[in-house]
Amino acid sequence: MSIKLALNSYGKNAVNLSKIIRHADYHEFRQITVNISLEGDFTTAYTEGDNTKILATDTQKNTIYALAKEHFTSSIEAFGIYLSDHFIANNPQVTKVTIDITEHGYTRMAFDGSLHPHAYIGNGPDKNTALIVQDKGNITVRSGVKDLLILKTTDSGFENFIRDEFTSLKETADRILATQCEASWLYTSNGQDFTACAAAVRNTLLKTFAFHNSLSVQQTLYAMGEAVLQEHSMIKEISLQMPNKHHIPFNLEQFGLFNKNDIFIATDEPYGLIQGTITR
Repeated sequence: MSIKLALNSYGKNAVNLSKIIRHADYHEFRQITVNISLEGDFTTAYTEGDNTKILATDTQKNTIYALAKEHFTSSIEAFGIYLSDHFIANNPQVTKVTIDITEHGYTRMAFDGSLHPHAYIGNGPDKNTALIVQDKGNITVRSGVKDLLILKTTDSGFENFIRDEFTSLKETADRILATQCEASWLYTSNGQDFTACAAAVRNTLLKTFAFHNSLSVQQTLYAMGEAVLQEHSMIKEISLQMPNKHHIPFNLEQFGLFNKNDIFIATDEPYGLIQGTITR
């Protein structure tokens, strides 16, 4: 029987980095988490314990901090591209680099119409993301957002689904639609303003969600992705993941009251999970 090492990779995860960019009259604060994964000629490290081609994960961590000083000055996508370029250029044994970055957003506090120069407030649970994958001849960039908690109180229903002997869910033409959306999109090229593009795509996603008359989460997911591709020519495809954060009407009849679709039980688990990729 022949045994061999198949796919393999290694890297450093959860590298948490905070940076202050000191401008003349205010401070800019950035906080990111970086994951690195390297693929390449590492077979003997696994099979023989030969570490001569291994770039230590501690070195990878240190590289992130060192390069951030001069090169983390704009978008997380641009910084991710710089990191992947560095690891490919300086390690001939590496054939593929994956850089996964999550940014934890903060906004400067404002008082009496003026921004405070160095005090910040967290933006909320949602975070911007960037995924850069580079091999010897190609680089792809995906931007995204995750933990985007969105909800609307009407213009959503779920009817005409399969009913069998195990079905207990009631049909409804008016329900709460809530989800913790995760989206990522692939660019047609890598020369655009990533920060501006991400903000524009986010706005399209939110606007479509808000104004779409939803017959199902599936339909709303497709409408959101379709709108992004229609409005933003630089996007090649978009993937969305939308867990259904259920809000179940509470039985008030046991107390002699009538629930006018206004009192609900918010549940975390179990939940429906709807996913899809929309492409040109």
